[in-house]
Amino acid sequence: MQSDLSSSIEVADALETQSAVSWGAIVAGSVAAVALSLVLMALAAGFGLNLAGPWPGSLGLIDTFTPILGAWMIAIQVLSAALGGYLAGRLRTRWTKLHGHEVHFRDTAHGLLVWATSTVAGVVIATTVLAPATQLARLDLARVVAEAPAPLASNPVLTSDDTATLQLRLERHQHLVAQISFFTSMGLILSAFIASVAAAIGGLRREEMRVAPSAHDVRRASI
Repeated sequence: MQSDLSSSIEVADALETQSAVSWGAIVAGSVAAVALSLVLMALAAGFGLNLAGPWPGSLGLIDTFTPILGAWMIAIQVLSAALGGYLAGRLRTRWTKLHGHEVHFRDTAHGLLVWATSTVAGVVIATTVLAPATQLARLDLARVVAEAPAPLASNPVLTSDDTATLQLRLERHQHLVAQISFFTSMGLILSAFIASVAAAIGGLRREEMRVAPSAHDVRRASI
């Protein structure tokens, strides 16, 4: 019995010397977050909401951007971060002999790492998947421009109305780009916070689900 108690103490000491980062839980939460993002984006496309963002292939969607699309972008990031952070908090390896404040910090740190990992993975996936489509769109645009008549060949001088129209289009484009950048930044900030909070909640739930040792087990350990 005494040997069992000693082995338990040795195991606890060994766990305490392990890394404070549970990469398995972080990867699991990140995969879940990216998967939920893809599902929500597909759902948005089903409702006719073409999301624009700072990745290749979305430049053609800038002219159709509205604050409603921006709010949906934020909702996707927040919901995905909440799921990933909560899973990381619940699945994280539990260490012994740690102050409650340290446990809370590690849980929130795991949520933040889930947010960072899923964000980078999402950008890589978007770049890899959408880059070929972007190249095809550019080739098609070049073909259309080459086959279209050249109005400037007969009238190389732009009128004042043409100049004003181009200026208005440029200003509107810059305004929409600024809106997309604002909504994207707000979504990233909010999702980082939500992921940390969700991981902390998942950690608290993990501690609540622990099975308390029975009186019989306590007596056996004391022998």
